[in-house]
Amino acid sequence: MALLELNNITLLQSGFKLQVSQLTLQPGRLYVLQGENGSGKSTLLRLLALLQRPQHGTIYFSGQPVSWKTEQLQKFRQDITLLEQNPWLFAGSVEKNLAFGLKLRGIRGRGLCQKVDQALESVGLDGFQKRRAKELSGGESRRVALARALCLQPQLLLLDEPTANLDAGQVETLEKLLVELPQQGMTVVIASHD
Repeated sequence: MALLELNNITLLQSGFKLQVSQLTLQPGRLYVLQGENGSGKSTLLRLLALLQRPQHGTIYFSGQPVSWKTEQLQKFRQDITLLEQNPWLFAGSVEKNLAFGLKLRGIRGRGLCQKVDQALESVGLDGFQKRRAKELSGGESRRVALARALCLQPQLLLLDEPTANLDAGQVETLEKLLVELPQQGMTVVIASHD
């Protein structure tokens, strides 16, 4: 069964028209969405994240049609994480940034600490738990935001230009991590102009 399906989608936004006749994302796969700046990649990611409602068409998540006025939509959104091109971090420590979403899902104590530690290690920021978010470099902030997304273990991870502002070594580490995620059952969509 497909994880996410778009059928006959039309989305109009600020004079921009996005049309998708059919798009299917299978579970546990890595997809790359490539296109020039302004071609609609970010808009499509927001649509896939169920954050924008199309004017026409149908979206299915795990075989169920998405209804835009139900609690079901909130449940679906909890299984999807979008990491935008310029992610925001909360004030406070790196650990608090990663813990926020976990606490909303009822995860606390040792389980929370383990998830935070594992996520930071996976993005090459082991030992950054007590660092202040406002003291991080641009590349470190992006990796903390990715670790925060990974903590939630979404079924669908959407990444908008994930290698922007990263040096060559960080890009290599990130690429290795992203290739491994589908093997863990996560579906990953990367949007890039590169």
